[in-house]
Formats: sequence, structure tokens, C-alpha cells
Amino acid sequence: MTPHKPWDTTTPGILRLPSGRLIRGRGLRHPLPAGPPPTFALYLLGRRPPTVAWENRWLRWPDFRLPTDRDAAAEALREALDRAGDERVEIACGGGRGRTGTALACLAVLDGVPPAEAVAYVREHYSRHAVETPWQRRYVAKFG
Repeated sequence: MTPHKPWDTTTPGILRLPSGRLIRGRGLRHPLPAGPPPTFALYLLGRRPPTVAWENRWLRWPDFRLPTDRDAAAEALREALDRAGDERVEIACGGGRGRTGTALACLAVLDGVPPAEAVAYVREHYSRHAVETPWQRRYVAKFG
């Protein structure tokens, strides 16, 4: 795969993982941020996302809940982390906080952050509102 210019780390919503990989989190209810589009996106929604011009994958993940297929979610998150090595990867849900924050915390676990520290890591480096519910926090703590 041909490497792409990485995300601009000064852009809001960019999470730098311990490995240096950059992932953009965002809410789909907000306008598309300025700058280059993603080359791959993982959308976490209760219904099929709108059509976009870049490659994407959809996980059925209702608002304030957990993914309906946990094995598919783990596979999709591993793919997103792998692709973030040389692509612009975006993770998004409706508001960009609960489901997106949970997925970003799971990526942090896959990237070496201890599960018990992953939510705090994402809240510090992405959004203090990330991971909204107790069951989302438990999901991250058991992820890996």
C-alpha cells in the first residue's frame, strides 16, 4: 500500500497512540473537518452510514451501547490499527464521544496501553468526554 500524508496532529480529534500511529475520531453529526479526507473509516452506528468517497467499514453499534457483534468489532479495530500505520484512519459515531471514545480506547489497548488505563489515556489525549457509560468502560477493561 502506498503511504499517505499523515494527519496534521494540530487538528482537533487526532489521537496519537503510544506507537505514534494517528487516528482521527469525530462525530458524524458535525461537519467534516478541514484537511485531507480519511483513506479508511470505521463507522460505529445503529444504522448504515451515509455514502462517502473513501473506503469504509460499518459496525452495527447502537448509541450508548456496545457493538452487536463483538468478534466483528475486534476484527475491525485490529484492521483500523494496522491500517493507521500508513493510512489516514478515521473512527466515527454520531457524536464522536461514547462509541468513538470506546473504540479509540480499545485501539489504545491493542497498541500497548494497559486496559485499566485506556479510558483515561483517551480522555487525556482525545476528549475528556470519551467513553460515556459504565458498560463501555467495562468493555474496554476486558478488551484485548
